[in-house]
Amino acid sequence: MRKRLTLQSYKSGVLSGDRTKLSQAITLVESSLESDLTLASQLVQEILPSTGNSIRVGITGVPGVGKSTFIEAFGRHLISQGKRVAVLAVDPSSQKSKGSILGDKTRMEQLAGNPNAFIRPSPTGNTLGGVSAKSREVMLLCEAAGFDVILVETVGVGQSETAVKGMVDFFLLLMLAGAGDELQGIKKGIMEMADGLLIHKADEENLSQAKKAKTTYTQALHLFPPGENGWSPKVLTGSSITHEGLPEVWELILAFQEKMIANGFFEQNRANQRLNWLHENIQNLLERAFFSHPEVSSLLEEGKEKVKSGEASPMSLAKKATELFLKNSL
Repeated sequence: MRKRLTLQSYKSGVLSGDRTKLSQAITLVESSLESDLTLASQLVQEILPSTGNSIRVGITGVPGVGKSTFIEAFGRHLISQGKRVAVLAVDPSSQKSKGSILGDKTRMEQLAGNPNAFIRPSPTGNTLGGVSAKSREVMLLCEAAGFDVILVETVGVGQSETAVKGMVDFFLLLMLAGAGDELQGIKKGIMEMADGLLIHKADEENLSQAKKAKTTYTQALHLFPPGENGWSPKVLTGSSITHEGLPEVWELILAFQEKMIANGFFEQNRANQRLNWLHENIQNLLERAFFSHPEVSSLLEEGKEKVKSGEASPMSLAKKATELFLKNSL
């Protein structure tokens, strides 16, 4: 059994910005051990009044777009503006890599070594409910520790974009220019989620193509209906090598935040996210209780072979298992 600190020790460590205690607190929250669940939930409840003061930015993009390079350069720019930056990773869809984002920390060496930055790779593992619900809790811990910009990087594709969109204020999509048809390789759904697009690697020989891509994407975005928040996504160009365009990305995020606060959508969005988080946690806890129930587990184990062979329907077995669980839980 791993040694755990007291609730007060975790809380005081996180609130004082102690990086070691923050890391230990995150490990506790991410733990799949039943014995850690109560302490982790108590800790998150205790630090809740000290959260919510950051701007949460999700960052996604096609493979090879340079997300890690951008995050390091952008993070350093934010720190130069007096900000404290935390970088988190979300990949609820990856069951093969088991959290390959762990390698990104070594690719962000300069940012990782800065005392005003905190990089937390979160391996997916096989915890029930994936890592997305835990990532929200990790984000709250980072906010309580005094980080005022949270950068959440997606690692996988598809499910991870949806998960990150549901936990951030601003969603930034990185794109490449000069890769054939500019609108190929990116799903319409992901573009519709974006609050801003950045044509990345807009430097040297790519600069002219990046400008053309900016026009193409701007025209494409005009075809989408306006968002319920009244915001029209903007397209920018930028380079993490020359740092051109990075200040403009931050200005865009701040302009978005200002408008969302003014029209009331900022808090409305966060309120909806908190309710969704509640539902996710209920589902995760029920799933954990269901599969750990001895009689249910035994029934499922006995019935699996019949389902695999086609003798019994999955629905029939699921109904029996659910009824057994409910009967013994009342």
